[in-house]
Amino acid sequence: MEFPSKLIENAVGELSKLPGVGKKTALRLALHLLKAETDTTASLAEALAKMRFEIRYCDTCHNISDTAECAICANHLRDQSTVCVVSDIRDVIAIENTAQYQGMYHVLGGVISPIEGIGPSDLTIDSLLDRVTRDGSEIREVILAISPTMEGDTTAFYLSRKLRDLPNLHVSTIARGIPMGGELEYADEITLGRSIVDRQRQMQ
Repeated sequence: MEFPSKLIENAVGELSKLPGVGKKTALRLALHLLKAETDTTASLAEALAKMRFEIRYCDTCHNISDTAECAICANHLRDQSTVCVVSDIRDVIAIENTAQYQGMYHVLGGVISPIEGIGPSDLTIDSLLDRVTRDGSEIREVILAISPTMEGDTTAFYLSRKLRDLPNLHVSTIARGIPMGGELEYADEITLGRSIVDRQRQMQ
């Protein structure tokens, strides 16, 4: 594809780096922005820049946040006794969209994958253990809501071994309404919501 403008070519090249955006879609987006009001394009550029450089991660659960504590952790109306452990921020969004869960979260930042060189120390597992065991902790249940892939199951097994002997703590996993090999973010809301509601407690 030959572009009549180097600026358009550069814009298409950058847009096509986004996941799920091919060259044709990138070109449509670039041409749309070219025709849009100047304020619209400027607002988009500003929003993207602020998101990239000003967003941070919650000190408690590692979810994305505008402040040191995310809106979920700061909401004292939520169930403080239950923590749902997920591998990725997108999983928090997926579960929240079900409106079936009112507890807290903990984002691991990935899953254990020896092939990719990701071990337990590369995730926020120590932070989770600290939340559960610190004096005054209200946590009584940890839900392992990790995608049922081989790496996800490995991570869930590792966590269950770390948590199962702690006193006054129940460890549960989401019900297998999610197909094996599937990702939480692609599950429909009814299936995902039912998986949370019908979670299963692991054998001690």
